[in-house]
Amino acid sequence: TERKIRMVQLRTVSKREKILFPVVLLMLVALLLPDAAPLLGMFCFGNLMRESGVVERLSDTVQNGLINIVTIFLGLSVGAKLVADKFLQPQTLGILLLGVIAFG
Repeated sequence: TERKIRMVQLRTVSKREKILFPVVLLMLVALLLPDAAPLLGMFCFGNLMRESGVVERLSDTVQNGLINIVTIFLGLSVGAKLVADKFLQPQTLGILLLGVIAFG
């Protein structure tokens, strides 16, 4: 279906702004929320790679193939550390059931 709401772009964002945004954001987060800095740093790094255009092949690899491999390894490592008595609780099973209903 087509969109019913037409959104117009307010202004064009310059390449300089696109490159400075992740850098400034990461500095602010590192000062205000240092525990969240590594996670947000990776998001900012990916955004910076894509917007700079300098490392085009690396950016394409990260966006396509590498993200799938990293997701698999993350799932395996979290699953290996997970203990059944911590995971198999009524709350967790309820969340899984809601997910099955939502996506089923």
